[in-house]
Amino acid sequence: MDLTPTVLAALAILILTYAGLALGRVPGLRLDRAGIAFLGGAAMIAFGPLTLEDAFRAIDYDTVALLLGVMIVVAHLKVSGAFRALGALAIEHAHRPLALLVTVTLLAGVLSAFLVNDAICLVMAPIVLAVTRALGRNPLPYLVATATASNCGSVATITGNPQNMVIGAYSGISYPAFAASLAPVAAFGLVAVVVVVRLVYLEEFSAQGDLQPHLVRGRMHRGQAVKASVVCVALAVAFFAGIDPAKAAVLGGAFLLVTRAIKPERIYREIDGPLLMMFAGLFVVVAGAEKALLTPDRIAMAKTIGLDVPWRLSAFTAVLSNVVSNVPAVLALKPFVPTFGDPRKAWLIVAMSSTLAGNFTLLGSVANLIVAEQAKAEGTPISFWAYFKVGLPLTVLTLAAGTGWLMWR
Repeated sequence: MDLTPTVLAALAILILTYAGLALGRVPGLRLDRAGIAFLGGAAMIAFGPLTLEDAFRAIDYDTVALLLGVMIVVAHLKVSGAFRALGALAIEHAHRPLALLVTVTLLAGVLSAFLVNDAICLVMAPIVLAVTRALGRNPLPYLVATATASNCGSVATITGNPQNMVIGAYSGISYPAFAASLAPVAAFGLVAVVVVVRLVYLEEFSAQGDLQPHLVRGRMHRGQAVKASVVCVALAVAFFAGIDPAKAAVLGGAFLLVTRAIKPERIYREIDGPLLMMFAGLFVVVAGAEKALLTPDRIAMAKTIGLDVPWRLSAFTAVLSNVVSNVPAVLALKPFVPTFGDPRKAWLIVAMSSTLAGNFTLLGSVANLIVAEQAKAEGTPISFWAYFKVGLPLTVLTLAAGTGWLMWR
């Protein structure tokens, strides 16, 4: 490698950015992951190989638009009370602890398959806490099931989580083809959540007392809830019909903003601006590193270490996702996957592994942290071990099954 100042700068920026993402902060500074990624992107423009115009071209606006549109739809479903009403309707029919576990798992998993899993956890965690507290049950099994099921369910589609959205944009895999490949993995994962949580928290489910769950549904904007629900169903139909997901999501979100019932400020507060900023920064950082550091020979080196072998790619993606988080891991693998013999299968493996790896520890995904923070705020902290004794066997089981399925398929 010709170690020019530009190459050295790009290498240093890449290393420091990913180190910061792994730590989650910069010691002595109030920088979070979004700020670290954005600073890294700016540094690539200031000291690295990219011009400002190059940086603009590096940002995948389809992914950003898709994520923003889905966020707006989810915000309307949440603010209108539609999510809470659906949760109450489902949970109030669970009259045994195991039935409550299955209901929570299915609700979190199925909703996460079509809407961003982080947002589903924001909605589900308070519902689970309220119900288990009213019933006098141990909330931990149900909270852990909420987090892990949202991760497993989100494997199924391109709109399930942010990393899948990135992969959908880069891979060119259609929404129906993506779902046909990974929906069985998601379904297996939800069954595995119920089985593993049931076995780990045996005491909670051994006493099969009759439950009468009741949830105060709160105020509901009925007209807006119906409108948001119709748009959500229409989006699912559009996705499977082959309409560009970003276009459909933006149009659906824009349509929902035309309302007299809900102040727009309430919707804007639900949009995860830091996540969008982190995406923009990471797109630029990866583009700068790719331009300065990755010659065709070096990209081809991925084959020499066996990353084109499905199970090795799956294991490597899972480890990398737990070190630097799943979205940065996917972007780091972006230059290499197209060189593999079967890029389509490789992208599906990366999608599956980067998502299911989030179940490994409490820190493995944003969805886990959202559930943990909400539980802590309500006086029900989730310890690392309380989560890990479910996360470890669940991650190993689902990764093995998912990799085997994609290799066979």
